[in-house]
Amino acid sequence: MSVLRVENLSVAVNGKVILKNVSLNVKSGELLAIMGPNGSGKTTLAYTIMGHLEYTVISGRIILDNENITNLPAHERSLRGIFLAFQNPVEVHGLRLSTLIFAALNKRKGEINLMKGDPIVLSRLMRITTELGLTANHLQREVNVGFSGGEKKRSELLQAMMLEPKFVIMDEPDSGLDVDGIKIVASKIKEFLDRGTGVIVITHYARLLRFLEPDNVIVLKNGSIIASGDSYLPYIIEEKGYNAI
Repeated sequence: MSVLRVENLSVAVNGKVILKNVSLNVKSGELLAIMGPNGSGKTTLAYTIMGHLEYTVISGRIILDNENITNLPAHERSLRGIFLAFQNPVEVHGLRLSTLIFAALNKRKGEINLMKGDPIVLSRLMRITTELGLTANHLQREVNVGFSGGEKKRSELLQAMMLEPKFVIMDEPDSGLDVDGIKIVASKIKEFLDRGTGVIVITHYARLLRFLEPDNVIVLKNGSIIASGDSYLPYIIEEKGYNAI
C-alpha cells in the first residue's frame, strides 16, 4: 500500500505565505476531497505537492512511501507516481496528444515504441479515449489546442488513466462540465479507486461528490485547514456555506 502524506506544510508564493501548517494523509484506494472558497490555497497545495517551482516550502514535508520528496523536481515526483490534472489544462503546440502519452509511458514504464506502436497499449488507449467521449481525431491533434473546456478535462483524465499513477490530484475536475461530463469524471475516479489509486479531488461544490463517497474531506480557508470530516461534510457546506464552518 502506498501513502502520500503532507506534514505541517507552510508555503509562500512570491514572498507571500499562502499555506499555513497544512497536514493530510491519503492511502492507496482512498478518496480525499479538499474544499474551500476561492483563494483558500487549494491550488497552491496541489501545485506544491507536484513540485511547481514558483511555490516555496517554508516548513513541513511531503512524504511518498516513506521518502521525503519535498525537494524533488516535478518530473521526479511524476516518475514516483504522482499525477496532477490541472484546473486549466495548458495547450502544447507542436505536440500530438498521442505522442505525449506514448512518450510519458516510455519514460515511466518503457511500454511502447513510438514508431511501431504496441497493439495492447493502442487498444487500451482507444478504449479509454472512447469511454471518455473523445475520438481518434483528438489523439492526433496538438495537446489541448482547440479543445473545449470539457475536452481538456477529459484529455487530462485520459493521460492519467494511461499512466496509472499511485496518486492522482485533480484540481477542480468538475469546472466547466455539464451533468453528463461530471458523471463521466466520477465514473473514472471510481475506476482509479477500484484499482488502488489514491485520489485527491479539489472542488468548490458538492455536485461531483454526489456521485462519489470521499473517505475524508478537509476544508481550507485562508491557507489553513478549518474543518475535516466524512462524506456528509460537503452537504453541510452546500446547505450552510463556508462561513458556517
